[in-house]
Amino acid sequence: MTLPSKMQAGRPDPLGAHFDGGGVNFAIFSEHASRMILCLFDATGQHEIANFDLPECTEHVWHGYLPGLTPGQPYGHRAHGPYRPDEGHRFNPHKLLLDPYARRITGHPIWHDALMGYEVGAPRADLSYDKRDSAPYMPRAIVVAPSYDWADDAPPGTPLTDTVIYEAHVKGLTSRHPRVHAPGKYRALASDPMLEHYARLGITAIELLPIHAFLNDRFLVEKGLTNYWGYQTLSYFAPDPRYMETGDISEFQRMVARLHSAGIEVILDVVYNHTCEGNEMGPTLSFRGLDNASYYRLADDRRHYVNDTGTGNTLNTGHPMVLRMVMDSLRYWVEVMHVDGFRFDLAATLGRMPHGFDARAPFFQAIRQDPVLNRVKLIAEPWDIGPGGYQLGAFPAPFSEWNDKFRDGVRRFWRGDPGRVPDLAGRITGSAQQFDHSGRPATASVNFVTAHDGFTLADTVSYLSKHNLANGEDGRDGHNANYSDNFGVEGPTDDLAILSARAQRRRNMMATLMLSQGVPMILAGDEMGHTQQGNNNAYCQDNATAWIDWQTVDDEFVDFTARMIAFRKAHPILRQKLFLHSRERAIDRIEDLFWRRADGEPMRRADWDDPDLRVIAVEMRTASGTPEYADLEYAIFAVFNAGEAVTVTVPEAPEGQGWSLHLDSSRPDLAPQPVGGALDMPAEAVAVLVLEPAE
Repeated sequence: MTLPSKMQAGRPDPLGAHFDGGGVNFAIFSEHASRMILCLFDATGQHEIANFDLPECTEHVWHGYLPGLTPGQPYGHRAHGPYRPDEGHRFNPHKLLLDPYARRITGHPIWHDALMGYEVGAPRADLSYDKRDSAPYMPRAIVVAPSYDWADDAPPGTPLTDTVIYEAHVKGLTSRHPRVHAPGKYRALASDPMLEHYARLGITAIELLPIHAFLNDRFLVEKGLTNYWGYQTLSYFAPDPRYMETGDISEFQRMVARLHSAGIEVILDVVYNHTCEGNEMGPTLSFRGLDNASYYRLADDRRHYVNDTGTGNTLNTGHPMVLRMVMDSLRYWVEVMHVDGFRFDLAATLGRMPHGFDARAPFFQAIRQDPVLNRVKLIAEPWDIGPGGYQLGAFPAPFSEWNDKFRDGVRRFWRGDPGRVPDLAGRITGSAQQFDHSGRPATASVNFVTAHDGFTLADTVSYLSKHNLANGEDGRDGHNANYSDNFGVEGPTDDLAILSARAQRRRNMMATLMLSQGVPMILAGDEMGHTQQGNNNAYCQDNATAWIDWQTVDDEFVDFTARMIAFRKAHPILRQKLFLHSRERAIDRIEDLFWRRADGEPMRRADWDDPDLRVIAVEMRTASGTPEYADLEYAIFAVFNAGEAVTVTVPEAPEGQGWSLHLDSSRPDLAPQPVGGALDMPAEAVAVLVLEPAE
């Protein structure tokens, strides 16, 4: 191909590099640049073969058109402008910059001091100016023309009431699987053996840890570690190459299509609160070099960054063009890549205004009115580390929220902490104290006992303390308040009694999760007994510590987890959108929730206030049952006992009906059986009875 000697004016929209059949239009935003250069590279990406000034700038969008250019072309940008850090400007044309709208990139930056816009080691280093070319150490963006044939692909569209989320890592879930092709890659995630496992469990959605291209932090690389989780975004449009076989984005699309064909939705964990460029001492890779003062929220002195995220910088979604980039990215992943929803990391940051968190912030308003995004699943991690950053329950519709109070409350109840019965009652009924306001549904609460950040379920019952020395931070990292238990032995043991007690505790917590109103989320590997040997912050453990071992699967617990998911699906009372209420709180004054003591009497204030109470029973009723119940009453009676064995009085059944015991977590293989007026409730167990037609 012979390159033209001059660029045509092109157009300012759409942003990024777009092939129209005859050439490629380039458009990139920078409000403060004085000149924008396009750099083209040969097919290997190693040699710069041409550069062109983008000839036009329309409302701060620099643009130009090159006829004859085709998909597959490697490129980057260089931006000229003021280098005045005290004013917030850090332009440096010696640094090759990644297009924020790049749909595909060739790899990851190679750490070298040339990636810095300043002279490393100089006095007041970030105010200095480095003239070394960073191109040898930078990945290239690649012009693409997405053309995947989706055929009859359709999103499963599972209602939130019926959703069961499976939080997973692309590489960690499949790297050690003995029967998948391309372990650790997108293809493996949707391979036949994995589809079989999802079907066995009954999950409806996979929530993937970040797959947007991300950076391996320098401090990790220098310690021989890597950024495993991926919360350091480099590109908001490009799938990370480390999970690809060929680099073609169709690999991701093919994965989504296969999962959809199995009825599985794909939810992406996305990081729009900060980027991988860190603070003023970080590298110049893209946003900083294109327009630091626009892309980031800067401190009053303009030299430093607002750091509500704890990562060194905060993306400035208050700027219309930065907000546009976020919205364009989200729509791209829905419309072009067919994903079904997003989980927003540190989402409180996205709602920050000058006066603090605001549910009417521009980001939330933009989402709510968007016809593409307001129909997919939206989940917020409702906190950041800034002032007033904990905002559980404060997010607007249509967001659901990760509910860490559910996690802590369930762990503490089953650990036997005093006075935890009232809290557990609230968690079982959808955490109404946080979410039952402003017309929000019970599905606003995403319930979980474990997630990627923290102990696995097996470690929650095996370790009292975190064991994070392998992370190279002298054990300072990771949560200290784990609300865990080790049953007398820290870590692995051969003691059968301890192993039995740990297995029982896991069943209790999994059962509690599936019996609670809200949207349940389980951590991939928990159903198999996966352990991280007590590491509760495995963000840098791209190895057997975090990868799931498919050779040591706890099949009994897989079966129990599947049974609990199936039970949830079979009983709509557990999946209601509306909150269940006792009479004094029910809008229609009709009781659908009855809290009982073990002796069958209603719970009184003194009972709720008793710090030594370890058992709570709840009868849940609703007017609508499954078809086989037709005109009969429909109810579930669940008992949560964190104490000693006790006899529980069972509610009186209507004429022609009786109670049947469907679950006893101390006997996971129990077949349903009728129960009379009393239930012998084992110690530290969950039991569930269903009101059924009498035989």
